[in-house]
Amino acid sequence: MKRYILPSLKLTVVFIIVTAVIYPVLIAAVGKLTPGQGRGETITVNGKVIGYANVGQKFAEDKYFWGRPSAVDYNAAGSAGSNKGPSNPDYLKIVQDRIDSFLVHNPGVKKEQIPAELVTASGSGLDPDLSPAAAKVQVKRIAATRHIDEAKILALVEQQTVKPLLGFMGPEKVNVLKLNVALDEMK
Repeated sequence: MKRYILPSLKLTVVFIIVTAVIYPVLIAAVGKLTPGQGRGETITVNGKVIGYANVGQKFAEDKYFWGRPSAVDYNAAGSAGSNKGPSNPDYLKIVQDRIDSFLVHNPGVKKEQIPAELVTASGSGLDPDLSPAAAKVQVKRIAATRHIDEAKILALVEQQTVKPLLGFMGPEKVNVLKLNVALDEMK
């Protein structure tokens, strides 16, 4: 029995050092190399933090791009999906209400033109990004509300579009908070 205890204790100590010391230090070091140095990328306007680039924000005014709906009302402390399946009648009613609301605020847009991400919440409820198509479908509303040429807003969407990593890893995306900040800075 002694023959097994000493190697087991040594192996336990090695794994404790690897998993409780080396791995966390390595992950913290990698985090320091990211935007925000591992604390999240904050967005500031006039020296005031207005949000985080990696957490969705609620925009409900017609003069802003709307982000993806949230099942947790954008509460980062309670990140979660709705846990309702695609055939759940309550879920289908929520989605239909979102579609109806979007159509009211975006006259001229047909139901088939609405990207699913604008009426369905993400798994975390905090998705900060949209596809370029989801941003572009809102341009007409924003241009009319702000009295800005649609072409200028479309150019802003293109400017704010982040291409896939290395050209092929992941989809193109637009960060809604950064896009709305840039929209407010337009003359």
